[in-house]
Amino acid sequence: MTQKFPKLVVVGHGAAGLAAALAAAEQVQSRGLRIDITLLEKSSELEAGGNTRWSPCYMRMSAPDRVAPGFEDDVQQASGGLADRSYFRTLADHAPGMVGWLQRHGIEFIIPVYYLAVGPPRIQPVGGGSAIVEKLLDAVKRAGVNVRYQSAVNKLVIADGLCIGGVGILSSDGVASKLDADAVILATGGFQGDPAMMRAHFGSLADSIKLISPGTRFDSGDGIRIATDQGAKVSGDWNGMHIEPVDPRSRHSAPVVLVYPYGIVVDQDGRRFLDEGAGLVHETWESFARDIHFARPNSIAYAILDSRLFEIEGYQRAIRLDVPPYQSESLEGLAAKVGVPARNLRETVDAFNAAAVGDSARFDATRCDGLKAADTLQPPKSNWARALTKPPFLAFPLVGAIAYTFGGLATNEKAEVLGESGPISGLYAAGETTGHFYGTAPNAVAMLRALVFGQIAGRETADFLLKQ
Repeated sequence: MTQKFPKLVVVGHGAAGLAAALAAAEQVQSRGLRIDITLLEKSSELEAGGNTRWSPCYMRMSAPDRVAPGFEDDVQQASGGLADRSYFRTLADHAPGMVGWLQRHGIEFIIPVYYLAVGPPRIQPVGGGSAIVEKLLDAVKRAGVNVRYQSAVNKLVIADGLCIGGVGILSSDGVASKLDADAVILATGGFQGDPAMMRAHFGSLADSIKLISPGTRFDSGDGIRIATDQGAKVSGDWNGMHIEPVDPRSRHSAPVVLVYPYGIVVDQDGRRFLDEGAGLVHETWESFARDIHFARPNSIAYAILDSRLFEIEGYQRAIRLDVPPYQSESLEGLAAKVGVPARNLRETVDAFNAAAVGDSARFDATRCDGLKAADTLQPPKSNWARALTKPPFLAFPLVGAIAYTFGGLATNEKAEVLGESGPISGLYAAGETTGHFYGTAPNAVAMLRALVFGQIAGRETADFLLKQ
């Protein structure tokens, strides 16, 4: 008679899902036992990896063996005090061990130079997110996990009204089937790839936001929907998203332009509309990019700089493009190239230059330098207010591009999905499928939490199944 083993289904092939599948497999193997693990992914094998494959994978740690000082307090500040302290304390406690685990699987880490602005310390895997996907996928396969592609999960099957019984699957050719499971881990990302959900939570313009990477379109809220259909609670800011300013001309993934604080930004009418120097770039990029999409004519803006940009040491780190900026020896010529009224742009730059009367020797692109414009300038310019006088003049067109949404499933420090009466037996989730982010995304935390809670979900699920 064929022996039956407990069955685990992991849904999603990004950092959280791969970490969960591998951690579960290793947990049972360390005890000389077995469970059957299947990893389901809706995309093709060539496209698999979600946001992870395209991410630089910065992680908020001082070094591979320790998190950055003040980690929990910084998360609380970013969330406006709404973050679950126990969740992020667990993240901080487990992060060094998780990174060591990745290192044992052949992933090397460096301390990167991060754009231009000084910020919290970070580490980064050599090779970025694609290295995470490739190394963990190789380990997952060697551990005996069955990986199935082009298999979209469209429902949770509940057995006896209480327990996880499996998942419903819709293949790429439209064939529906069921896969039995005694436990399920959801790691399907956020809902930024689903136009209907985006409109429901962000309004009528939300479905036209550019997606930041090719993998982002697969994050269509599947895990969130199927869990809430079975009574799962939600958490996080459902009006929150991580969105960055990118150049729409570029064919690169995440073609960010993060030099906008060092010049001015104008709308389609050639007028300024914000304080470009309100903070370091990772403190302003979400509100800035969101404003461009939802509040500016044609959902576009233009960063205007002069040739002194090229004098900033390492400026290239803050521009991830395959196309050069528009350039002209005159503001009028630049206006013609980008399609804004020349007279308006000239008036805007002249007004800015007249107010940029501080000592330009104080200019420091790496930190808030206090080089503010005169109070007569509206909107103000709080830092980096250096007159634009040295041709050629430069323009980068900018639109907002979404990376992930904040609203998701409510989970605890064990990665258990919570229902009205507590954890839902046999259901776990990790990564962007879960909530926990409020206000603004804490810098360099998204990938860290995907991996930490993916690992926790895998281990907790393995323990759950071995007790059955």
